[in-house]
Amino acid sequence: MTRSASLVRDRFGRRAGSLRVSVTDRCNIRCRYCMPEDEYVWLPRASILSFEEITRVTGLFASLGVAKIRITGGEPLLRRGLPQLIKSIVRVPGVDEVALTTNGVLLSRYVDDLKQAGLSRVTVSLDTLNAGKFRQFTKSDRLESVLDGIATVRRGGFVRTKLNSVVIRGFNDDELHDLIEFARANDCEVRFIEYMDVGGATRWSADSVVTREEILASLSRRYGTITPVENRERAVPAERFRLEDGLVFGVISSTTAPFCSDCDRSRITADGMWFLCLYADTGCDLKGMLRSGLGDDEISARMREIWVGRTDRGAEERLALSARGALYQIESLRSDPHREMHTRGG
Repeated sequence: MTRSASLVRDRFGRRAGSLRVSVTDRCNIRCRYCMPEDEYVWLPRASILSFEEITRVTGLFASLGVAKIRITGGEPLLRRGLPQLIKSIVRVPGVDEVALTTNGVLLSRYVDDLKQAGLSRVTVSLDTLNAGKFRQFTKSDRLESVLDGIATVRRGGFVRTKLNSVVIRGFNDDELHDLIEFARANDCEVRFIEYMDVGGATRWSADSVVTREEILASLSRRYGTITPVENRERAVPAERFRLEDGLVFGVISSTTAPFCSDCDRSRITADGMWFLCLYADTGCDLKGMLRSGLGDDEISARMREIWVGRTDRGAEERLALSARGALYQIESLRSDPHREMHTRGG
């Protein structure tokens, strides 16, 4: 079967092109927009997919046309032996790219192994360059470890490295210029992300959101004219822009200008729940299928049926609400940990 013949499209014509694979729900920092609490309900260890199961399910997604895999968590580098999993996924027919999103704390320890495993790209979450703010925001003193990890990525031979910065009013909206210059110095592309009302962001409010327009206005006051860069791919979440001196950065405006119409991504949790949208309340239990003895053809047919029936436009539906607050409160998250951002993989 050719790649073009294997592509499936949902009811809005969106193909299945990208998959985010969470390998753990655990994390070693506590970011305000994801894991602000001290205690959480964790997925049972027996329910976590093995590397063999993850590789198998990746192959099933590839048969639907998925070519891009992104490894996430929690913090994925907490999963023991992760480079071996990446090596296995890289070998899956149809997979063109395997990327990693990490908080960077453990990155310098594993860069060489990740490169040797065939990892394509790295994205590091970096919301502030201020040690005091980092400590307050993450309940961790490991900012220097993150910065060292970013430097190690460059020395390790990775290119097209991204820095993800969630911009929150009154916290880091005064650091946009600093983050731009840090990205420039480290040969990275920073992507400013509007604060989203998903998962563990229980303290979210519309007033906390720094919009794309505000981000661009702030940067233009410092750097002058900012020019949009045409994306070569429609389904990428970031709009890219170029400063007058040529530096390119991105803005992901999922809160105020969602990209649902082009979204080709879905995600599986570390225990094999498949979610078609970051805002979806329920998912499909792939782990149950994998462990029930069903063959690949049967599971693939069911997955194809689910994607073809997909109508999810969660971010657009949230935008249309007349009154909007956090998607979930603590009690709702604890009753179903699959609703957590750190479980779902962001």
